[in-house]
Amino acid sequence: QERLVESGGGLVQAGDSLRLSCAASGRTFISNYNIGWFRQTPGKEREFVAANEWHGVRSFYADSVKGRFTLSRDNAKNTVYLQMNSLKSEDTGVYYCARPEVLGDYAGRDYADVHTYDVWGQGTQVTVSS
Repeated sequence: QERLVESGGGLVQAGDSLRLSCAASGRTFISNYNIGWFRQTPGKEREFVAANEWHGVRSFYADSVKGRFTLSRDNAKNTVYLQMNSLKSEDTGVYYCARPEVLGDYAGRDYADVHTYDVWGQGTQVTVSS
């Protein structure tokens, strides 16, 4: 079964770093897909964090994480990474990676909209203590 699996979450202090991984399994080659990262806290809607187009050339970041978070890809490991530096308490949440069923660039589709994505991982918890 094709799916995405997040890992790397944990409990850290403000100012620390974490690297989250989003690995594709089954017959999914992550190099073919745009990947988005979202986060969610209890009682709130899922919030866009970052996105990366399939070729890895263009990345997009929420204003709240710009300059602190960085996306990268390792196609040999079929994995996308979200490097998170200078973490703040407001970065706390469950982090999800997702991909659309459609191949190609975002091309007018909203990379920050959850409805652009069709396949989601189960999430990994990130807790930042102040």
